[in-house]
Amino acid sequence: MCGISGIVGNSWLNQQLDVMLTTQHHRGPDAEGTFISEDHFAGLAHNRLSIIDLSADARQPMQDSSGRFCMVFNGEVYNYLELKATLAPEFNFKTKTDSEVILYAYIKWGKACLDKFIGMFAIAIWDNKEKLLWIARDRFGVKPLYYAFDDNNNFYFASEIKSLHAAGIPKISNVSTWAAYLGYGRYDHSENTFWKGVLKLLPGCHMVFKDGSLKIEQWYNLPDHTGLSFDNRSVEDVTERYLAVLEDSIRLRFRSDVPVGINLSGGLDSSALLNLVNKVQGENSEIKAFTFITGDDRYDELPWVNEMISQTKHPLITCLLEARDVPRLAESVQSFEDEPFGGIPTLAYARVFEEARKNGVIVLLDGQGIDEQWAGYDYYQKSENSVASPTIQGSKDSSVMPDCLDKGFLSLSGGWHNPEVYSDKLRNMQYRDTFFTKIPRALRFNDRISMRSSTELREPFLDHRLFEIAFRQPENFKIQGNTGKWFMRQLLKNKLPGKVVDAPKRPLQTPQREWLRGELREWADSMIKDAISSSPFLIGKQVQKKWHNFADGKSDNSFYIWQWISLALINKA
Repeated sequence: MCGISGIVGNSWLNQQLDVMLTTQHHRGPDAEGTFISEDHFAGLAHNRLSIIDLSADARQPMQDSSGRFCMVFNGEVYNYLELKATLAPEFNFKTKTDSEVILYAYIKWGKACLDKFIGMFAIAIWDNKEKLLWIARDRFGVKPLYYAFDDNNNFYFASEIKSLHAAGIPKISNVSTWAAYLGYGRYDHSENTFWKGVLKLLPGCHMVFKDGSLKIEQWYNLPDHTGLSFDNRSVEDVTERYLAVLEDSIRLRFRSDVPVGINLSGGLDSSALLNLVNKVQGENSEIKAFTFITGDDRYDELPWVNEMISQTKHPLITCLLEARDVPRLAESVQSFEDEPFGGIPTLAYARVFEEARKNGVIVLLDGQGIDEQWAGYDYYQKSENSVASPTIQGSKDSSVMPDCLDKGFLSLSGGWHNPEVYSDKLRNMQYRDTFFTKIPRALRFNDRISMRSSTELREPFLDHRLFEIAFRQPENFKIQGNTGKWFMRQLLKNKLPGKVVDAPKRPLQTPQREWLRGELREWADSMIKDAISSSPFLIGKQVQKKWHNFADGKSDNSFYIWQWISLALINKA
């Protein structure tokens, strides 16, 4: 996992490319490099976090033997060895990297190479003959890619928004995105960001910049989604196929020349991951496991984690977040996120990556993706069809406060409708959460906090082959009675402790509510006052009323409280 950036156009300066490189140093502290075409029309930059082939030969930007093509790449293509075997008769490989495989795969197959990749990636390749820049992003958008134009139509791209701003793209708030977020809880659901003029390449899309114009196309979607029929195979047959692919997914994600660890919660997802890691690696696997705690027994999942890990040889490292850590850590994390993030749970997860790096673990696996595949969230069972589903589970209070916003500002939010690409409501909700709500924002949060500590996060369940199997299954494979993730529970019932398999879905939680109205009340009050003073679209009296109601225990949902804190954090960043 690395950082990539670049500029294409007639009137840019070398210093702009240099500052983009410096700004993303945390994404790749092991090496850095730049490429500038002879005519100074294109410049590419790369920050390297060494994961596969640690030698200097593997550094980027990477050129082919002819010098026509130059590539920068962020992420991993896990099946690179298999692809390399196919390409080897035609190309002379000089490294052991997946990067070189990607470059020659593009030369041989063009954009069709994307269909052959299993992995997470943002790829940029400059064709010096055609004067063409090609950029592609992986199927689910695990790896980020942002872009912008300046007033002279120079094209800029980078892994992080701050790099574009550092290069001179004006840092101006996108009021439409802020209105959608504050009024309706929508974010990371479109190509728009919280910053005017800065866009993201959407998951499963690629783009070509040539002759001053940009063309974007979607290269991946769940196959035949508009008329996808249900699978008619038995549970046993589906289980056999799904397990085989899942084991392969985990096996591929252990391809690394640096230590790999596991992030654990006490939930079914990470417990399943641990079980399958042991199956793939063997019962004597001693890779380190990490879990965060807050010292609050109502939220900490340590008892479930200890039960899962007690019969293995994995060392467990607990990562403590205390209330007193939040103010400083929130400012630090915000400076890496560039946009609003998911509150104190994100800070707790940031602790995991800090501890992993301290313990020499550079790659972590986690269980993101099962809930969207197998309908694990409680609102799937209730058939709630909210746009963003941002509410804290178990809370009946509203998650957003549009009455605290100026009506003119709120009207700028624009419309958005849930995609309806299937004939059934459940799969439409799963599709929405996979491509527009749950997964996109979780991937952004997690990419930035992992990169903040210069660590790589790999997510075996975010393998497109698994999603394609799961989306073919009928509703009774996913929900039975009031139980979600039915298929996964059946698959794991003889492999995990009963209390882990049968436990209800628990959202990733910390004592956010308790801390904000308790130990962090003074800090939160100060931040909310800062937000009111710096944000003319907030109705101060209404905000103060809602804040005091929450602080006095009259409201149980802290999502909108964190929204206002986010305003202050971003103003400080």
